[in-house]
Amino acid sequence: MHLLSIKDLAINDINEIFSLADQMKENKKMLLEGKTFVLFFPESSIRTRLSFEKGIKSLGGKCVLFPPETLDKREALMDVVGYIENWADGIVIRHRDFEKVTRLASASNIPIINAMTSYNHPCEIISDLYSIKNVGRDYQSLTYTFVGENGNIGNTWRIAAEILDFSFNHVSTKNNRMKMDDQNYTFTTNLDDVLSSTDVMLTDPLSKDMRIQEYIEKYQVTLKRMEQCKDNSMLNPCPPFFRGEEVSEDVINSKYFVGYDFKKNLLYVQQSIILYCLRN
Repeated sequence: MHLLSIKDLAINDINEIFSLADQMKENKKMLLEGKTFVLFFPESSIRTRLSFEKGIKSLGGKCVLFPPETLDKREALMDVVGYIENWADGIVIRHRDFEKVTRLASASNIPIINAMTSYNHPCEIISDLYSIKNVGRDYQSLTYTFVGENGNIGNTWRIAAEILDFSFNHVSTKNNRMKMDDQNYTFTTNLDDVLSSTDVMLTDPLSKDMRIQEYIEKYQVTLKRMEQCKDNSMLNPCPPFFRGEEVSEDVINSKYFVGYDFKKNLLYVQQSIILYCLRN
């Protein structure tokens, strides 16, 4: 089985991955012993690459690393994967082009796991949902507010809301509205309008095209704004985040920020995704 998008999963599949993640926290077995994984990661990747590599190696597996540009050669992707299958048991890819990852998967007999594209970031968001569940919250009953442009992080949260049936607010400028009609998706240009209904606040770094000072005035998540959210609300900015831009310094230093602790679970969830894909 491949994991290219949260759309590939039903809620039962996600619950099975969560159950496996619980087991991975206590696991001492070399469940990937004798297996080799090919990883395509840019040098700039820190958290996702580190957690995938450590996760595979701690289960006894081996990694062979290539830069994602390796997949941009003239050679047909079906031929690339045809050879890789001789020596590898799975492929983990971080590449901007989701369509390229999809074409590789369509020709592959070994699992392909999407570690991020410009369209989506499924492993990251599955891990965040697991972390929310782990702190004793019913993640399906919460309201999520994403403040940011229409990019891969917001799109993946929107897909998760559709699949798992939870409420999802999107706050940004008018030109960033997602072109869709979904009962789980609410768009607004006014962040203050949705604070009182928010359980989980989500952000994404600003692009170079965004006028930062104008954005900060309208949309920066501050301590004052988090204090207006629902009781026990959480701030989970997508890393890398930038203090003084999409989030204020004081809110990162507050009780609302859960980023570091949440990302510990990336390792266990990604291990679980690998095992789930191999078993299915």
